[in-house]
Amino acid sequence: MQRIMLRSKIHRATVTQADLHYEGSCGIDEDLLDAADIKFGERIELYNVNNGERFATYAIKGARGSGEISLNGAAARRAHLGDLLIICTYGPMSDEEIETYVPKIVFVDENNRITGLKQQQ
Repeated sequence: MQRIMLRSKIHRATVTQADLHYEGSCGIDEDLLDAADIKFGERIELYNVNNGERFATYAIKGARGSGEISLNGAAARRAHLGDLLIICTYGPMSDEEIETYVPKIVFVDENNRITGLKQQQ
């Protein structure tokens, strides 16, 4: 049996841009993508701390070192500039994989700069 488990999380990232007329997606600073092991085009779940909205889209690369968290297309309606997001990825794992897998947790400051990394147990 496979279970859907948390793979990674960027905790309390600040929305820096929103473009309703872009094709869609969420632009994320490449430094954050690397730290959280999120790939271009990967499905992400987003949770808006400010208003409780929960939605899904896919990740695209934002400029490295920019602190960018941009919501594009329909996702731009789910948050305002300055809102805090929790960005998560999930994946199927067997019971054996679950025994040893540890999700990657990335903590950021108000400018979306990495302040800490944790492998959550």
